[in-house]
Amino acid sequence: MSSVFGKPRAGSGQQSAPLEVNLAILGRRGVGKSALTVKFLTRRFISEYDPNLEDTYSSEETVDHQPVHLRVMDTADPDTPRNCERYLNWAHAFLVVYSVDSRQSFEGSSSYLELLALHAKETQRSYPALLLGNKLDMAQYRQVTQAEGMALAGRFGCLFFEVSACLDFEHVQHVFHEAVREARRELEKNSLARPLFISEERALHHQAPLTARHGLASCTFNTLSTACLKEMPTVAQAKLVTVKSSRAQSKRKAPTLTLLKGFKIF
Repeated sequence: MSSVFGKPRAGSGQQSAPLEVNLAILGRRGVGKSALTVKFLTRRFISEYDPNLEDTYSSEETVDHQPVHLRVMDTADPDTPRNCERYLNWAHAFLVVYSVDSRQSFEGSSSYLELLALHAKETQRSYPALLLGNKLDMAQYRQVTQAEGMALAGRFGCLFFEVSACLDFEHVQHVFHEAVREARRELEKNSLARPLFISEERALHHQAPLTARHGLASCTFNTLSTACLKEMPTVAQAKLVTVKSSRAQSKRKAPTLTLLKGFKIF
């Protein structure tokens, strides 16, 4: 179930509707995706969590003096990308996370960036991605150098950061806001483009597997049929859809974090 964070804004006069941005957090298990998400939303650090649970959170943010309704999907892929369409067809931007003390997680982040590059090629659209090395507080056990992270980010043309979800809220917040900025630029570029269309009723018959060059066996892209087409709404017209998941059911009424299932918060 979606959880909502942030404070309502007080003000006089008519205000424009906030920009809606969907951000998906990708990476292998144990890299700190949930810790980063909750650190950004609550300034708190999670020491324990269930890596098999996935959830989507909503937060009212102000980025560059502009209101933004940010939705963050804390994904729970296994060790390789699976069922990718749930976030590929949803997100406006992607935050790909690895742990600086894990070479395997770094190699996994490369697989995610390859997946996003192929998705952009298939859809002929640009999807901003940011590469993030987490657990900088474990630098004494570092297995991935900063230069390696920068080189991988340069290969895919994305921004690169290193942070610690355990220590610094400001740097974590900066990364999430940079993701919003990247998504906003892309949305503004696409606002003048022709509308996209989706199939309203008929099943999508053709699939192009992603396994040819990147070994992503279970990720497929749907090829849209030309029959029974319906114009997609713009971002401003789209209705808010609650993303249901298996994370704890929150019945909060106040903008404070309720203890989440599988989370131990300090």
